[in-house]
Amino acid sequence: MKRTLIIMLKLPQPGRVKTRLGRNLGMVGAAWWFRHQSARLLRRLRDPRWHIVLAVTPDNSLPSSVWPTDLPRIPQGRGDLGQRMARMLGAMPPGPVCLIGADIPDISRAHIARAFAALGDHDAVFGPALDGGYWLVGLKHPHRQPRGIFTKVRWSSEHALSDSLQSLPGYRIALTDSLRDVDTVADL
Repeated sequence: MKRTLIIMLKLPQPGRVKTRLGRNLGMVGAAWWFRHQSARLLRRLRDPRWHIVLAVTPDNSLPSSVWPTDLPRIPQGRGDLGQRMARMLGAMPPGPVCLIGADIPDISRAHIARAFAALGDHDAVFGPALDGGYWLVGLKHPHRQPRGIFTKVRWSSEHALSDSLQSLPGYRIALTDSLRDVDTVADL
C-alpha cells in the first residue's frame, strides 16, 4: 500500500494567512513568507516513497496557480481544524497517511520517512512542536480512526498535543522528532 503525505495549505493572501506573524511582520510580509516557505517545502518533500496530496483552503482556491499543478489537490472543507484533519485523513486511499502543515521550515524527507517508519509498529504517530502542539499526525489505518478523533482539542495552545493523544484511546502511539512551527516573529 502506498504511503500518502497530506500537506495542508492556505492560499497566501495578506490578512488571511499567518495573521499572528503578520501582526509584527505585516500582513503582506507574512503572506510572502508563507508563499515562499510553502514552495520550498513542496520541493524539498517530494520523494518516491510517498504520494503527496495538497489539502487547500479556501475550497475555491483548488485551481490556483500558486501550487505545483502536478500535485493532486483536495479541499479542506468546513469545520474546525480537527474536523478537517479527520476528514482528510479518512479520505485517502488505504495505507499509512501522515498530515502536516506548511509552516515548519525545518521539515526534511528524513523527518517524514521516520514518521512513516514509526507507523510500522504503531497505530499513530505525532511530531511534537516545541510550543505544545504538533507539526505532524499520522495514522496507520486512517479509515479505522475512532469517532470523535481530534474533538475537545484546545487548538493553538500548549495542550493541543496532549488533548489529541487523549482522542486516540487504546492506540499504540509513537512520538517522532520535535520541530518548531512559525506562528510569530520570535519563531522566525
